[in-house]
Amino acid sequence: MTTLATPMTPFLALDKGKLEANVARLRGRLKTPLRPHVKTAKSVEVARILFDGQAGPITVSTLAEAEAFAAAGFTDILYAVGIAPDKLDRVVALRERGVDLVVLLDSVAQAASVARARIPALIEVDCDGHRGGIVPGDPVAAEIARTLHNGGGEVRGVLTHAGESYFADSPAALAAAADNERRCAVQVADFLRAEGFQAPVVSVGSTPTAHFAQDLTGVTEVRAGNFVFFDLVMAGIGVCDVEDLAMTVVTTVIGHRPDKGWILTDGGWMATSRDRGTARQRVDQGYGLVANLDGVLLDDLLMTDASQEHGILSVRPGSTAELPDIPVGTRLRILPNHACATAAQHDQYQVTDGSRTIQAVWPRVRGW
Repeated sequence: MTTLATPMTPFLALDKGKLEANVARLRGRLKTPLRPHVKTAKSVEVARILFDGQAGPITVSTLAEAEAFAAAGFTDILYAVGIAPDKLDRVVALRERGVDLVVLLDSVAQAASVARARIPALIEVDCDGHRGGIVPGDPVAAEIARTLHNGGGEVRGVLTHAGESYFADSPAALAAAADNERRCAVQVADFLRAEGFQAPVVSVGSTPTAHFAQDLTGVTEVRAGNFVFFDLVMAGIGVCDVEDLAMTVVTTVIGHRPDKGWILTDGGWMATSRDRGTARQRVDQGYGLVANLDGVLLDDLLMTDASQEHGILSVRPGSTAELPDIPVGTRLRILPNHACATAAQHDQYQVTDGSRTIQAVWPRVRGW
């Protein structure tokens, strides 16, 4: 029998039961179609759980993801990163294989390149200053749409992402971010329609706003990805509980520095990432919380620092807890700050279902 005590550490452990519960929770509250973002899991097996074993509409962040998921039978794909002209040949190759691959853009220059390749596109809308996109009310939206349409492309609609929702710190703030996200996207879609373009798709979404949206009038699809695993950032802003985290990094204790109050592990930032997403939250979780192999949290023990292949565990600053006596060779779990960044460090998941027994090994897509 293969268990979590078997594979060489560090590695990713994925609790299938928690994954399925997280999926069911979001699917249960949404009345608008879900186009999940596969950039977190980058796993065909995880994506199939989202669609009851079948293929369905997905969002990707790399063309490597698009190609891998297309090979697995997913043919309705949105590439939700601003398109670079040198990537259009790969987009065309997928479309020629029968994949309805849609790209994202926010400039006339991009639209001209996409139109020449006769590729459908969504216009990106900036709803909160987080990243790219056009600002609602900017008439350039019509110029972009005309460039697409007149050049032989297709104005499929609009897309926005409330990236600043990751820094909200109350249910009211999360609900407000979701409402603003919807309002901005619908405003630009309505403008395009008034200018004579159909713009059938209004795509919004992030894990926080998908869980707190109260009104999705005018929205045709919701995108979210982190929710399949959740992480400490999501727990820190109240989207989930720590107990909902489905993915952990299993590490082994390799030494002690009692003079410094440290426990050393073989899981450094190459295994957990350098993401310190909770540093801006009310409770800073360092590089991650620490649990035993059964998932029971160790009192106020954090991964407080990391070098490339060493993790440093110590007691939370200000805590009166004592550093536990954990022997060399003991396996521990690190609960990640940012599931996407941590998963990106690994090639596969060791899949369990509420126990230490490994039931399957699921590969991850890598590269761009």
